[in-house]
Amino acid sequence: MDIRRLLCKNNLMNAQEGFSLPKDVTLEDVTLRDGLQNESKLLSVEEKSGIVKGLIAAGVRRIQVGSFVNPEKVPQMANTGGLFRMLPENKGVTYTALVLNETGLEQALDSGVRHLYMAISATETYNLKNNHCTFGEAKARIERMIIRAKHQGHSVRAGIMMAFGCAYEGMVPVERVIDIAKLYSRLEVDIIDLADTAALANPRQIFELVIMIRSETNDTPVSLHLHDTRKMGLPNMLAGLLAGVTLFDTSTGGLGGCPFVPEPAGNIATEEAAFMLEKMGILTGIHIKALYALKHSLEEVLRKNL
Repeated sequence: MDIRRLLCKNNLMNAQEGFSLPKDVTLEDVTLRDGLQNESKLLSVEEKSGIVKGLIAAGVRRIQVGSFVNPEKVPQMANTGGLFRMLPENKGVTYTALVLNETGLEQALDSGVRHLYMAISATETYNLKNNHCTFGEAKARIERMIIRAKHQGHSVRAGIMMAFGCAYEGMVPVERVIDIAKLYSRLEVDIIDLADTAALANPRQIFELVIMIRSETNDTPVSLHLHDTRKMGLPNMLAGLLAGVTLFDTSTGGLGGCPFVPEPAGNIATEEAAFMLEKMGILTGIHIKALYALKHSLEEVLRKNL
């Protein structure tokens, strides 16, 4: 594909001004889901509610509250439904949750979740490990889930895990990722999420794949879930910004990592991402000092340095 042609098509570059950057960006804080899923200490609903209130006080306007998954596999998420039922009402805040199968979707809907994140892997091996089904089965299942959620008026962010490389299978064909994105676009999801689950991506790869996905899906909004194992999180985030991405997953203190990946990678720290964006003149609405205060309180709760 001709990347320069795609850049011009998506209004990301012109001859006089060069690349453009977004004026504002949303950070979806995933501390309560991705951040806690590897932790040995199990937090109560009250402790998690305190984290939600701390994030809201810091200006975070999109919070991933948890996931509806098998509590035997991920016990840290067992009280997600109870937490959703006691969330503070705030019209300026979007609460989201991860669901990976139809049982999880049913639980999320029963708990009053309005904004759903669901995902499959671009590779066979990781689908078997994370979704406990083949790639074909995962693809058919998520199609049914998206149709149901959209039919009932819920918003859906649909993710592609291992989009930039797999911890088990290595390189992932771009065509496979585009094929999944096209399915999501046909199903009219609200956002397509590209996840660097194994922390293998580089800035050029991020930039080019985002541009291709946007071009192949009628410019459906694209978000990024980036991990920071090799300190590539912020450089990859910058590449995403240049490609027109305005929604990124981050975690307070960089907490987190996938439990089904060797040497699990932490997320981009919300406070570091907000600091970089602020210095670039990009609005997030986040109060960085308040986030650092929340980080320190998390360190006390988890009894570890972040």
